[in-house]
Amino acid sequence: MATETILNRKALRDFHILERYEAGIELKGSEVKSIRAGKANISDAFVRIEKGQAFLHNADIQPYAQASHEIPAPKRVRRLLLHKQEIDKLYGLTAIAGRALVVLSLYWKNGRLKSEIGVAQGKVAHDKRADLKKRATDRETEREVARFNRKHG
Repeated sequence: MATETILNRKALRDFHILERYEAGIELKGSEVKSIRAGKANISDAFVRIEKGQAFLHNADIQPYAQASHEIPAPKRVRRLLLHKQEIDKLYGLTAIAGRALVVLSLYWKNGRLKSEIGVAQGKVAHDKRADLKKRATDRETEREVARFNRKHG
C-alpha cells in the first residue's frame, strides 16, 4: 500500500516555518518504488544551496527489496529541482543567521514526487511550551464541546 504523504513532524515542532516552497527531487529508479512503498524518513532532512543548486541532505530512502541492479545509498545527497530565481531567493533567505531550509513533506503530484521545503527559524524552549499549552487547551475545548453536544444534541 503506497503512502500518500511522508511528513516531517519534527520540523514543525522545532521550527517556525516562515515560507514554503515546492520542489521536485532527482531520484534513481528504485528509489521511486521505495518511496511509493513508504520506506522514506525525512525527520532529519535539510536543504543546502551549493554552487547555485539546491541539494537534499539526510533524507533516508531505504533500498527497494526487489531492485535488480544499481542500489543507491540510503542517505545519498539528492538534487532538488527548482527554478534559478527560487534558488537565489532561498539562498538570500538562509543567509540570515538562525534560518535554515528544512524538508516538511514528500508527496505525489501528477505522478511525480514533490517535496515541500520551508524556510525555518528555530524555536526556543518557551515557544515549544507555548505550543504544547495551546494544543492542550484546544483539546480540552473540543472535549467540552463534544460533551455538551452529546448532552443537549
